[in-house]
Amino acid sequence: MDFELNEEQRAIAEMAGSLFADYCTDDRLRAFDGSAEPFMTALWQSCVETGLHALAIPEDFGGSGLGMTELMLVLEAQGRALGQVPLWRHQLAAATLAKFAPEAAAETVQAAAESRRLLTLSLDSLANAKGIALEASEVAGGWQLDGTVSAVPLGADVCQALLLANVAGAPRLLLVDLRVAGIDKTAGVFTHGEAVADLRLSGVVVPAEALLPVAALDWLESRAIAALAALQLGVSVEQIRRTVEYVSERRQFDRAIGSFQAVQMSMADAHIAVEALRSALWQLVWRLDAGLPATSEALATKYLACEAGHLVGHKAQHVHGGIGVDLTYPIHRYLYWSRALGITLGGSAATLERLGDWLANNDKLGWKYDLEENQGI
Repeated sequence: MDFELNEEQRAIAEMAGSLFADYCTDDRLRAFDGSAEPFMTALWQSCVETGLHALAIPEDFGGSGLGMTELMLVLEAQGRALGQVPLWRHQLAAATLAKFAPEAAAETVQAAAESRRLLTLSLDSLANAKGIALEASEVAGGWQLDGTVSAVPLGADVCQALLLANVAGAPRLLLVDLRVAGIDKTAGVFTHGEAVADLRLSGVVVPAEALLPVAALDWLESRAIAALAALQLGVSVEQIRRTVEYVSERRQFDRAIGSFQAVQMSMADAHIAVEALRSALWQLVWRLDAGLPATSEALATKYLACEAGHLVGHKAQHVHGGIGVDLTYPIHRYLYWSRALGITLGGSAATLERLGDWLANNDKLGWKYDLEENQGI
């Protein structure tokens, strides 16, 4: 693996970092908290103008045709700034359609790349204890959808969504137009301020080509994990930076509390958790961009993202003391984001169980099995 960024990747990271840092000031984040906006529309327009909204969409459809490494760098910057824009879901939904339904969904992908249409996706039911509550039944010319999908990001604000449904007892992705009759929407707001909506579908019929191939779900899930982990990395990095700044200035017993051993150990634990996540995430996006299998790496990254978000979030709150729960002080937003990302990822316990199941059924693990000369091992 080569962990060196090339010149183009460094330029993308710097541009994204500057864009999000300049826009997402504490004052603007506070103003957004009190607004009724589903997302930061002015920031989204800047993302469109700079092409950040279409990095992962293939060039044939009007996107930049870049990989998960570039998207990871942008999402880490978004997480550091807490920028509330639908970057990863919009373009990964479009990229999935471009790969698995290039003819049937060509117009949708083109519209997404040109920002004429906003897309979303929801994979949350994969980690739901109750399972997938949307059923697809084959009918003449397509599929009839009945059931519910909870807390779809921007479900009341976008045109189309990739949703999970049970098809013959197995989870499959379908492209659903959320503007058609038969969909009741109950709008809400997630923990960190993201607009969501519960969808209840009754007798909604989609065309046969709306059902994506079986392979589409695995392809999308591993990339969704990388995207969420990149956001978590950015959130946690900034959470630590702000906390270290605070404990370096806050004094008790005529000493900066950052000089207390207990505080130093807490911050060291947080730093180790973040760097473990960073290493796993970089390996994951490298494998995805190289076209290598990445199921176990995705699950390991998912677990580390859940653990890091929980550990860093609570240690940061703890060393802040009483001011950490004051909603006029900005640190609480990072805890809200880390908890929301952990919920979306499905939690560490469920992820560890899935990874254990994978290990029990796969006896080849590690980079050496990717090399042609070791295929006989």
